[in-house]
Amino acid sequence: MFTSHRFWPLFSTVAILFVLVLVIPTSAAAQGAVRIVQTNSAGDNVHIIDTKTNKVVGEISGIERAHGAAPSPDGRFIYVANESDDTVDVVDMGMMKVVKQIPLSGRPNNISATPDGRKVYVAIAQAPGALDVIDTSTNEISATISVHGGVHNTYVTPDGKHVIAGTIGARAITVIDTKTDMPVWTTYWDLGIRPMTMDTNSDGSTRRIYAQLSNFNGFGVLDFDTRKEVTRIEYPEVPSDQRTPGHGGNTAHGIGVTPDNKYLVANSSLNGSVYIYSLPDLKLVGGLKVGHSPNWVAMTPDSKYAYISLSGQNSVAVVDIAKVEMVTEIMTGGQVPKRNATLIVRQ
Repeated sequence: MFTSHRFWPLFSTVAILFVLVLVIPTSAAAQGAVRIVQTNSAGDNVHIIDTKTNKVVGEISGIERAHGAAPSPDGRFIYVANESDDTVDVVDMGMMKVVKQIPLSGRPNNISATPDGRKVYVAIAQAPGALDVIDTSTNEISATISVHGGVHNTYVTPDGKHVIAGTIGARAITVIDTKTDMPVWTTYWDLGIRPMTMDTNSDGSTRRIYAQLSNFNGFGVLDFDTRKEVTRIEYPEVPSDQRTPGHGGNTAHGIGVTPDNKYLVANSSLNGSVYIYSLPDLKLVGGLKVGHSPNWVAMTPDSKYAYISLSGQNSVAVVDIAKVEMVTEIMTGGQVPKRNATLIVRQ
């Protein structure tokens, strides 16, 4: 059971978009330069954006149909899911090129690294579905974890204790222990699981999972301790004449929690918008139009800005989260940018 909350006011600047978020402690910003890694799902390159200048400062070529990206915590490598070759491509950031391809058990989607950098978890979307586990000390597959159905997205919890796998067809969220790489519990939903994000308790443990759902313009909220859906949030209603024609992907695709745990940023492809909610009360702060088919969200470590990939116009929107304002749009030169992630370049 869940209680439904519907917010009716529309803002003159409406909606926000979403992108994959790699959670990085705020203190990390003082340790190095902040970059956004932007993959291109219909191209063969990955772009690197400098968050100080909001300019593309690097390009990694030779990764066709790049999906998810997981930077290593030390900033030396980026692990990129390659849908064309069914591999994870390891990028050396010093050389700015692929130095190894790791064969996978099937076609990959999103990926996520543990905070200590020892493991990378790869969502295998191809049937029967699984999570491949990469040991980063050897850059080899150390385990393949069976779950119910093809995995669309996977995320490591901020405390590194669990990895979460979401499936569309099986409509399930499976939680896996990162010490044992064994599933510990699963919840089943009425709709397919799309992008997810998490907030934390004061001790750093996972508090809630926020999951976007198939053909639902909003997200569901799962209490991590009770393992039950506690509410479902629907974005402001969009009249039919204000909907984006031919928007790509799911109705709502891309969601993230700021590193300071104060805001949730969520995309809507239905009207090319991003919505911002305060946490933990989930009150709608505002929304704004950002562009065609917002797909993923990456945050800066200081929780000030969200970088939202616009897969329908080959660019990235930069949003001031507290002000609910669009700062600029960055043309990436890629084709259909989707997943992105935050990288700290160590000094």
